Amino acid sequence: MNMKKKEPLYITGHRHPDTDSIASAIAFAFFKRSMGQPATPCRLGALNAETSYLLDRFGFDPPQLLQDARMKLSEITMDPPVSITPETTIYETMQIMQKENLAYCGVVDARNHVLGMVTKSDFSVVGLDDTARSIDILAHTPVENIRKTINGSIVYDDPNVAVNGKVSIIAMTYPEHLDRYEVEKRIVIVGADTMAQKKCIQLGAGMLIIVWADTVDESVIEEAKKHHCPIIRSGHGTMNTSRYLYFAPSVERIMKKSPVLFHTNELAEDVGVKMLRNRYRAYPVVDQNEQLFGYVSRYHIMNAPKRRLILVDHNEFSQSVNAIEKSTVLEVIDHHRINDFSTSQPVAFRNEIVGSTATIVATIFRENQIPIPPALAGLLLGAVLSDTMDFHSPTTTDRDIQTANILAAIADLDIDTFAEEMFRITSNQEKMSFSDMLNQDLKIYDLFSCKLSISQVIVPSAKETRTDSREILAALDRFAQKKRIDLAVLVFTSILENGSVIYAGGSRAPWAAEAFPNADGEDHSFQENLLSRKQQILPALTGVITEYIGG
Repeated sequence: MNMKKKEPLYITGHRHPDTDSIASAIAFAFFKRSMGQPATPCRLGALNAETSYLLDRFGFDPPQLLQDARMKLSEITMDPPVSITPETTIYETMQIMQKENLAYCGVVDARNHVLGMVTKSDFSVVGLDDTARSIDILAHTPVENIRKTINGSIVYDDPNVAVNGKVSIIAMTYPEHLDRYEVEKRIVIVGADTMAQKKCIQLGAGMLIIVWADTVDESVIEEAKKHHCPIIRSGHGTMNTSRYLYFAPSVERIMKKSPVLFHTNELAEDVGVKMLRNRYRAYPVVDQNEQLFGYVSRYHIMNAPKRRLILVDHNEFSQSVNAIEKSTVLEVIDHHRINDFSTSQPVAFRNEIVGSTATIVATIFRENQIPIPPALAGLLLGAVLSDTMDFHSPTTTDRDIQTANILAAIADLDIDTFAEEMFRITSNQEKMSFSDMLNQDLKIYDLFSCKLSISQVIVPSAKETRTDSREILAALDRFAQKKRIDLAVLVFTSILENGSVIYAGGSRAPWAAEAFPNADGEDHSFQENLLSRKQQILPALTGVITEYIGG
């Protein structure tokens, strides 16, 4: 039975990825592969220090970077990279194209770099196009090319051969009548008559092709040496010899040089637009080393599949991969609010009130009785602890704690020791600029006509950040201007102090102070029990924004 090949799945978290989004993507891709589906975990940006530490600790490679939801040329079906060299004869090229059922073929050098393209229509120059061009092409054809094209054998070759590319057929002519024919510097097709062969050479023939002869008399060879006239004994009769002769030139004589090329990293959609400017049947595609990768045509572009996505740890398209609307979203696993999610077809949507997406993913393993490997359990545990802030976040649920205990047992880890070790890495911000902090754990929201960004950084002491207030506010204003953000918020959160300090920049910066009032006579007050971006910070800011421009 003909089984349809399963198309790959791409599983990705949100932009500015945190540990939960990365670990969930890796784990859910593992789950899908365990169920027999090809799945690749992806990331949409650089990894933070915590995530990098956990991946290294448990032996996982960073997921594939996905910059656009649209398919690249390297990801779609195209014709194989069949190629020839410039020295390949036209006849050999035709045979190769017929064997591979191709209407075109690339011409490459020794490094597999594309020099040109040849199509079936290019063969029309041989015998059907301008006679002068056919003559010129044949004039520069090596003796060896002619030999193998007519399935012949070289009786005599000469380095001083002089052929003008014209052909005379006198195979059935009597020697005494040869004076009537033009033979000087021509390729002369002659029969087995020794006298006729010698006479042609004496009249200045540039090359002699002998048909219907098993041997060539030694006297003819001696005459050929005197007049620098190569001799080939053909493996065909007169008609086929003359017919095949014009296919002996090297293909470089008829190929189209400097063809339009595409690269494997180009988007198929963009390539389709570029094809509209040309009328070629197919185009060579080269890789990052400029080596031939394959051939793409309009057919391939029109039939290119959409990328099949599964979203984890987010559902808002504004937080997802670029051009996500050009993809097919099949499934969502998330624990955030549902905002602008809309698809053209039904999807599997699992959104649960828990502190971490990793909790949901681990649950899916147990529901389907798929064992979680110890290393993967350790990675998922790190994600649960990260998103729940070691269970201090108000988003933490009993399920998160139960799941963490199960994962810790599988990974053979002590939760307290592991959490202390992990947050020591997370809290080491000494070498990080404020600009880097703003991009480390960033979420961007579109609320009515206000563009809001919230960056959250875990630090040993949130209170101590107030000594750098001026630098932080300057960095926020630059960030807001660059990203065209109305309200840019930076939250320093200390798990040890059980609270956060909030800074804001942009044209709507005063709104942050309304959401999180300062103590009397104090700027950037420490906000006790403020830990969760999802449950505490975002709802408070949303309320203020709604008061001003919502409704």
